[in-house]
Amino acid sequence: MWNKIEKFQILLLAVIFTIGGILATGMVVNSLANNSVSVTGSYSQNVTSDNGMLEVELNARKANKSAAYETLNKQRPVVIEYLNKQGFKQEDIEVKSANGYNIYEVTPSGASTNNIVAFSASQRISVRSADVQKIKKISTEITDLTSQGIDLNVFEPEYFYSKLSDLKVKMLEEAAKDAKNRACAMLKPTHNRVGKIKSVKMGVFQVTPVDSNSVSDYGINDTSSIEKKVTSVANVTFGIK
Repeated sequence: MWNKIEKFQILLLAVIFTIGGILATGMVVNSLANNSVSVTGSYSQNVTSDNGMLEVELNARKANKSAAYETLNKQRPVVIEYLNKQGFKQEDIEVKSANGYNIYEVTPSGASTNNIVAFSASQRISVRSADVQKIKKISTEITDLTSQGIDLNVFEPEYFYSKLSDLKVKMLEEAAKDAKNRACAMLKPTHNRVGKIKSVKMGVFQVTPVDSNSVSDYGINDTSSIEKKVTSVANVTFGIK
């Protein structure tokens, strides 16, 4: 009985492999019959950010609007003077509009009332520089101002590469070359050669930290790192000859 079961299993496996071989052969024949091959090529290049920005936010919570804005007016010159002493010029610094809101009394049950108990005001100051290392340094040191009574939040610095548009042209060319090399490798076992391009579609650019492998259908534009990796993608369909 066991011999019969084993023979049946062997026969079943043989049928499965035969069907699989027929399907695989059919896929290859259909691909060649279409006289084209579609491949995706890519190219990556590391770049160093050539400008950066840091933004800080001054805060003041006082009994009324006048007192809150007066506090901001006293804090702002201290921050600007500090940035000047760190080597930033006046044209590198941008002071943005102040804004604020009333803070209302809340009852023990959690309900808000119409009774104003304080006013909260804030104002952002940003600084830009082509010296990205100086931006990085100031982002960790500016918190020293809190020892002088300055209430501020420091946001993560942002770093940019201004020559990305020029780089894209070269990178797209390299991605297309990579696509052709991949197509040649795919066709080599079939003794066919890559022909002319039938269609090409450029994918989105991925700008990521150097050690990142993240990708997105909409593209990534990393601003958190000084050293970046730019990746371009090309989807190319070649004729077969």
